[in-house]
Amino acid sequence: NIELPLIYAKVKTAVRTRNVMEALRLVGLETRGGHLPSQLSGGQQQRVAIARALVNEPEILLADEPTGNLDTKTSAEIMEVFRKLNEEKRVTFILVTHDRDLGMLTDRIILIRDGCIENDSLIN
Repeated sequence: NIELPLIYAKVKTAVRTRNVMEALRLVGLETRGGHLPSQLSGGQQQRVAIARALVNEPEILLADEPTGNLDTKTSAEIMEVFRKLNEEKRVTFILVTHDRDLGMLTDRIILIRDGCIENDSLIN
């Protein structure tokens, strides 16, 4: 699952392996690389999706309801992964969410209502 974008990009096997292992490490799943999706929890599956998005080392990552199907604890863990990746790898995350509590964990909130920006706030 994580390697697929690299295959499409025609990245050599050795580089793919290294990049996949690094992506797994970044999301805390380095010991789960050989597992099938059905053998992973919902939170782990979400981390795999994040790793797949990160494997080509993007500068910006768009995440639409990244914690929508997760419990509160797992949602906080995913947001911590985002925070860590922002600090360590300087990845900018743009999150779309209806969860105000999740939004409060970010540095900036842009509230859009009916297609118009209603509020743009920096969070301290």
